[in-house]
This record gives sequence, C-alpha cells and structure tokens, in this order.
Amino acid sequence: MHSKPLPIAEAIPALKPPVDPATLEHKHLLSGPFWQKIPSYAAVSEGEFLDHKWQSKNTITNIPKLLEAIGDLVPPEFVEDASRGFQQAPMSVRVSPYLLSLIDWSHPYEDPLRIQFIPLASKLLPDHPKLGLDSLHERADAPVPGLTHRYVDKALFLTLDTCPVYCRFCTRSYAVGTDTDAVEKDTLHVSEDRWRRAFAYVASRPELEDIVISGGDSYNLRAAQVTQIGETLLQMPNIRRIRFATKGPAVMPQKLLTDDAWLDALTKVVERGRKLHKEAVVHTHFNHPNEITYITEQAMNRLFERGIIVRNQSVLQRGVNDAIATMKLLVKRLGHVNVHPYYVYVHDLVKGVEDLRTTLATALHLEKHVRGSTAGFNTPTFVVDAPGGGGKRDAHSYEHYDRETGISVYTSPAVHQDAYYLYFDPIDALSVAVQARWADEKERQRMVDAAMAQAKIQKI
Repeated sequence: MHSKPLPIAEAIPALKPPVDPATLEHKHLLSGPFWQKIPSYAAVSEGEFLDHKWQSKNTITNIPKLLEAIGDLVPPEFVEDASRGFQQAPMSVRVSPYLLSLIDWSHPYEDPLRIQFIPLASKLLPDHPKLGLDSLHERADAPVPGLTHRYVDKALFLTLDTCPVYCRFCTRSYAVGTDTDAVEKDTLHVSEDRWRRAFAYVASRPELEDIVISGGDSYNLRAAQVTQIGETLLQMPNIRRIRFATKGPAVMPQKLLTDDAWLDALTKVVERGRKLHKEAVVHTHFNHPNEITYITEQAMNRLFERGIIVRNQSVLQRGVNDAIATMKLLVKRLGHVNVHPYYVYVHDLVKGVEDLRTTLATALHLEKHVRGSTAGFNTPTFVVDAPGGGGKRDAHSYEHYDRETGISVYTSPAVHQDAYYLYFDPIDALSVAVQARWADEKERQRMVDAAMAQAKIQKI
C-alpha cells in the first residue's frame, strides 16, 4: 500500500526570511535557440543542434572555419590575434558548435569560455622558467606506454589521444591532439597491442584497485571500445573502481542525448560493475557556470536516470573562475544538475598558458569562501597536483609557502616518503623586485634553496 505525501502546511515564521527565487541564479539555465546568434547557425533547428553527429561534423578545427562561423561578430584584429595565438600554442584548435555558441562574441577578449579554448597572442605571457612540457611526469611513471602508475592502488590509462575539443590548458599537451608549431606530440593512438600491454600490467599488480580511463578523452571511444575496456577491467579480481574521465558533457552534451549506442554501452558497464559490487562512474570537467545549459541538464538527467554517478574536476584559471561569486555559482549549478563537485585543481605548470595560472593564495582564498555555501559532499577540495610526480595534495597542506617569491613546497608521503615537490606562482603576479630576482638564474636558485630549507624545518 502506497503512503500519500503529507499535505503542505501553511508557511510558518522562521528565523530567516525566505530567499527570493529570482536570486537563485544557479537554477537559471540558458535555454532557447541561443546558437542562432551565430551567423552560420542562424537557420539550425533544435533537432539539428542536439544531434551529436551534426556537432562533430561542424566542429571547428582551423582559423578559416572559425572566421566563417562567427562572421562579422568580431573585428579583423581579433581574428589576427587568434591566428597568431594558435601559432604559439601547444594545442591545436578544436571547438564544437555548442561551445562556440556559448561564447559572448560582443566581449571576446573577456569571455571566460573564449579564454579557455582560443588563445590570443596579445594575452600570452612567457613560460615560467621551472615549467616542463610534462610537468606531472606522467611518462616517467609509465611502466608501459599510456599507463601511469603513481599511487599505490590507482593507475591512469590513456586509451587514446583525441578529444571532442582541445583545451588550451591541457596538462597532457605532450600527447593530445595533432602536432603544432610549438610541440611535436608523443603518439598515444588507439592500439590493441598497447591496450593489451596495459591490461596485462594492471592484472599483474594486485595492489591496483582503481583505474582512470582517460586520454585524450573517453568520450571519443567507440561504444564497442567502452564495452571492451569496461568489461576487461571489471573481470579482474583486483579492480574495485573504474572512472571514465571526459570533458565531453561540458563541451558536447548532445552525445549523451542522441548517441544511444555509446550511452547504452556505458550504462551496461556501470550495471555490470554494480552486480559485481564494483564502482564505475563518470568524471567530467566543467570550469565555468556558463558551460551549464538546459542541454547539459537534459544530458545529466539521462545519466542520473540510469543511476550513473558523475563527479566534476575543475581547473582554477585566471579570468575564468578565480572570483568567489563565479566559483560559488559553478559549484551550486553543478549540484543543481546532479554533478558532484570533486576537485578544483590549482592550474598545472603547462606550457603556453602562463596567462591562465593563478597564485596558490587565490585557491586558498576561494576555498575558504566556497566551503559552507552548499552541502559538504557537493563542495570541492582545492588541490595542487604536485609538479614532478607528487600527485594531488590539498592546496593548504604545503610544508612551506612564501607568498613573496611565489614558491610553495609539498611532500607526498604515500607516493615518495622523502621527496619534496615545488609549485610556483605565476611570475607576473609577484612584485617587480621579485620578478627581477626570477630573471636572474642565481637569485632564482637562492629563492628555491631558501624555500626548501624552510620546508625541511617545518617537516621536522
């Protein structure tokens, strides 16, 4: 016998007055045919725009296509600026029509989505002198190509080297996408032989329990490949958890709405895992609240209805999400569409995107203000992925942080008992005097040595 819901009683006085629904901005998602403001998409129907095949076919991969799509929305000097920006960038261009439609082309220099995907030469800054192309040393911790084993019980499986879009700030710019003028890429193409070697290694290590399926982007795997990878890992007795890592829901949610074969394959892997008492989930990557629209909500609803858990990992970026109001809105809006905010990464030391990095102090300030704005399980942890292979460390867990020189020092006992890992704030955020010290190689080393000495004292 079904119980009836209790009737709603009359409103009773409370300690706090009710909030005006109009102020609940996280619930106000962009809707309607917003893509039709782009000249090339003015006649595109909702049915076409929601078709993942149309999105893929019309994805922009070069400057001429970009110019054709946005028409007269931007001045010629912007196009020239972007063209020169791509010539200097470590990542090639790949932008979906959906993403292009979300950019405010009336303010292209300030728009947070443009900042993430379309580099402008006029905004670029010199790379930090301590930066490396593979700053996280993923290749150094790879026993076989495309499989990074750093943590005792977890491995990162780079299944392929393509994505639905290419982010400027990709920490894997050493391999993802095609060669650019700035970077000749490693090769991580789909390869049955490479995959077999990775599976053999995982099966041979009883301590491995948790596998992240990434790339590139697991969104670009075919349905049969999702099934193959998922079932192969789930049948291993040692594996307890697998995660499909993808930027896709943020940049092409249409796939979850119209690619039924791919979603069914993912669903079957999740259900198979549940029957085996193992967890299979999706980890995605939204960085700004403007990336979440009514289409996103529909896509996330399909995952939610199928019992698929979705967690989010953001990257902290200057001019994108480094304001308190923006980060709080992102966190709340993710919760509204049933995506759990998991991590906010302090931006890695990535080549060609120094203009996007923030200081560690910015992350600490944001975390203080975000915590308490919603439930704890929907509140992200702010982390530094320690350069040199230290793994993820809570941003506030440094051994030493000198805000004047911008040097922070971390330890990672579970990864390496005796190692120290250094993170560096962007030099342009430091005082003029300290910037001059960074320009002098001897002074640079003195600052690093002083920070290390202080860290060792703190550790004692």
